Order: sequence, then C-alpha cells, then structure tokens
Amino acid sequence: MTEQEHNEHVETEAEQAQQSAQEEAVDVEISGQNAQIEELTVALAGAKEQTLRAQAELQNVRRRAEADVEKAHKFGQEKLVGDLLPVVDNLERAMASINADDDANKAIIEGIELTLKSFIDTLVKHKVEPVNPVGEPFNPELHQAMSMIENPDVEPNTVIDVFQKGYTLHGRLVRPAMVVVAKA
Repeated sequence: MTEQEHNEHVETEAEQAQQSAQEEAVDVEISGQNAQIEELTVALAGAKEQTLRAQAELQNVRRRAEADVEKAHKFGQEKLVGDLLPVVDNLERAMASINADDDANKAIIEGIELTLKSFIDTLVKHKVEPVNPVGEPFNPELHQAMSMIENPDVEPNTVIDVFQKGYTLHGRLVRPAMVVVAKA
C-alpha cells in the first residue's frame, strides 16, 4: 500500500469515525428530544385534566349560586308572610264574631269580607296557600295537634276541627295548622 493510499484509508476511517460520532450525537439528541416530548405530553395531559376539573367546579359553583338565588327569591318573603298571617286570622275572627242577622252590621260585614278576600287573593298570588285539613288524616309535617277527642263517627287520627289554619309558601310550611284530632 502506498503512502497516498494509506493516507486516504486513514482519512476514510477518520471520516467514518467522525460520521459515526455525529450519528451517535444525533441519536442521543433525538432520544433526549423524545424524552422531553414525552415529559411535555404528560404535563399537557395533566394541565388539560386540571382545566377540565376547574371548569366543572366553576359550573357547580354557578349552579349552587343560581339555586341559592332562586331559594332567596322564593323564600325571602317567609318572615313577612309569617307576620301578615295574624292579620288574616283577625279578619276571619271579626267575621265570625259579628252578628250577621243585624241589618246595621251588613256594611261592616261586607267591608271585612272584601278586605279578607283581597288579602287572601294577594297571598295566593304570591304562592301562599292555606292549609285547612278538616276531614283529612293528621300529618305532623303540616299540622299541630292541640287536642285529641274521641269521635266514633270518624276514623282515628283524622282532623275533626281546625283552631287556626296553617299556610305554606311555595310548598314550604310557614305555619302549621292547629287542629283537633280524633283518637281511637
């Protein structure tokens, strides 16, 4: 082998070694980039999951807030209604105590009847419903038993008289009906 061939052979080997080293460096760089891509993919998936959870929690908070506002609108008047119910009771007692046979009382009775009707219509318009359970089975969720009386004409545990009507607001009890219940 001539010196020139030997030099060419050495140069070729050097070039091959350099090319091999470059390929190895590229492979190392690619594997590093693949690892970095994998790490970023995992981080991205975690971030997406956190975002979805945050959105779901925000949606739940909105729903709860809307429900709270709806309840506040529905039942915010509960105290006012409770304070107005004695006025209805007093008007009903006034009607019961006036002698209807006396012609002098006709105008008073008519005035009280109209006032009571107007008052009750206004309450019903605002979803205040009376609970007048005469003849119904006793329900402790709506009625308050004031006394029990033996009565063979009705079934036991039936409401036979109402001292004071109860009222509900949007289906929620504001005041229980005070009742007399038949006992066995």
